[in-house]
Amino acid sequence: MAKEANATVLQRVDVTPELMILRIVPDGWTLPEFTPGQFGVLGLPGSHPRHEIADPEDPLPVPSGRLIRRAYSVASSSQERQYVEFYISLVRSGALTPRLWTLQTGDHLWMGPKFSGMFTIDRVPAGLDVLLVATGTGLAPYMSMIRSELLNHRERRIGVIHGARHSWDLGYRSELTTLDRLFPGFHYMPIISEPDQEPVPWGGMTGFINERWEEGAFAEILGHRPTPEDTHVFLCGNPMMIEGMIEVLGREGFVEHTKTTPGQIHLERYW
Repeated sequence: MAKEANATVLQRVDVTPELMILRIVPDGWTLPEFTPGQFGVLGLPGSHPRHEIADPEDPLPVPSGRLIRRAYSVASSSQERQYVEFYISLVRSGALTPRLWTLQTGDHLWMGPKFSGMFTIDRVPAGLDVLLVATGTGLAPYMSMIRSELLNHRERRIGVIHGARHSWDLGYRSELTTLDRLFPGFHYMPIISEPDQEPVPWGGMTGFINERWEEGAFAEILGHRPTPEDTHVFLCGNPMMIEGMIEVLGREGFVEHTKTTPGQIHLERYW
């Protein structure tokens, strides 16, 4: 492992037993610049142990000498030069996250020396509003965007729609709630799909994002109905949410942004 390790865990925050925030620092090298919304790559060797609650590797375990690498969106500000923050969900059947789940402060791992990705806020024309829609850890790239630059653009309204099964799965909730209170043009809209499992009654929005969108629930909070002329929408997370939102947005005139066709819908699929 010493041959491959080039980074150290600075801090680990367990949001839930299956959601965590990792802050990673490079060992002896300088973090490169990146654009908010991009991803980095983390790695551990196949010989690294898996967490006890993970599924057994099937059908064959990863060779012990092979470095397992996976991409994760950066959640920290692009202006932060001391560490990189990642918001990670435990995939019990996965190859890497069950190994990452055994890491503690001071442990070593591999981190890619550069960041990549086209899911970036610089594709939105100045002055237009931005809606950041996510489920689960799809929130990570939005945290980087918000922390890096979005709040510096007071001329645009910003909305964050974050869907999860339970209230305790709403990572960064305290930070986003605080921003909602401090900035008039910033709106945080959490929504959970299984309110019956809450130990304390949930007073917020429930159901699925695309259904609440069609009903106008988010427009009521934002104070206006977003249109392709004034708003760009980012979608990141569960494919079912993404496909559902593409369908309802398409009926309202929004178009998916591609390399050849400019549009107002920007996508990042996690699986």
